[in-house]
Amino acid sequence: MYCAEQLGELSDLLATVEKENTAIIAVSSDDPDDLQAMVDHIATEREGLVIDYSLLSDPDGSVIKRYGLLSQVGPGGRPMPHPTTYVIDKSGRIQWHMTEIDYRVRPENEDILAALIGL
Repeated sequence: MYCAEQLGELSDLLATVEKENTAIIAVSSDDPDDLQAMVDHIATEREGLVIDYSLLSDPDGSVIKRYGLLSQVGPGGRPMPHPTTYVIDKSGRIQWHMTEIDYRVRPENEDILAALIGL
């Protein structure tokens, strides 16, 4: 579960930065029930870790498609996005991003933190 692992790692990252200056928003193609199950799985696997940021459910893929991140359509017509991370400054400009074709490759927290420090 690469998505679940990254969601947990993003919680770790949020614990190391100034929360008043940083917001994490995760968009998932999972429906709300599946997304909640993933959060529950993370809490079990990571001994009570709480996801303390916004998780948005995009089961029809409208957000994924709007950002041009649709990789493929999966089972049951579920949209499957390319894993992507953006660092956006306070004016709304993208200052750093990483998009991967391989769903198993995700950015390291150190890379995201370096981009945040550079803002």
